[in-house]
Amino acid sequence: MIEQLNIALFQLINQYAGINPVFDSIAVFAAEYMPVIVILALIYFWIRKGDSTHDILLYGVYAAITGLIINYLIGLVYFHPRPSMLHLGTQLFQYPTDSSFPSDHTTLMVSIALMLIYFKETRIYGVIILILGLIGGFARVFSGIHFPFDIFGSVIVAIISTLLIFYFKERFNPLNNLIKQIYSKLTGFRR
Repeated sequence: MIEQLNIALFQLINQYAGINPVFDSIAVFAAEYMPVIVILALIYFWIRKGDSTHDILLYGVYAAITGLIINYLIGLVYFHPRPSMLHLGTQLFQYPTDSSFPSDHTTLMVSIALMLIYFKETRIYGVIILILGLIGGFARVFSGIHFPFDIFGSVIVAIISTLLIFYFKERFNPLNNLIKQIYSKLTGFRR
């Protein structure tokens, strides 16, 4: 029942892949490069916003790493084939035939976004990154790389990883201080 719903939703979204080269190009770009855009945005926020947001950005990175570790652990005990492995839909670009559940790309972006959303100073940036992350996840379904439930699973993993890091955030402060100290020493020569 759930798998049939997952396949039906995939086909509903993916049925438009391969029809319009402009939409296909946009979808492929979003599916492949949205995490890079999010990481570049974090670097920009780190440089532009200064020390007051550094801890929050680092918590977001820790949440993303935690989410990717959870994904890895899920992959060790559960394998879900990608649409192409089941000969479903149109795949717009080549991708390894590993487990599709959950999406690492979406987990990374949504984990960072949720952590930023929690704090007032970074809430707007978090909402923007969340939108970009969900667009990237949708694009991965459109491109034939993931099923919709892979993206939904990623959001669940992101929520869990963000809550874990938020709950234990004080324990990360010594690491945050070390990273900020190294950054200050490296950039102090330019000031």
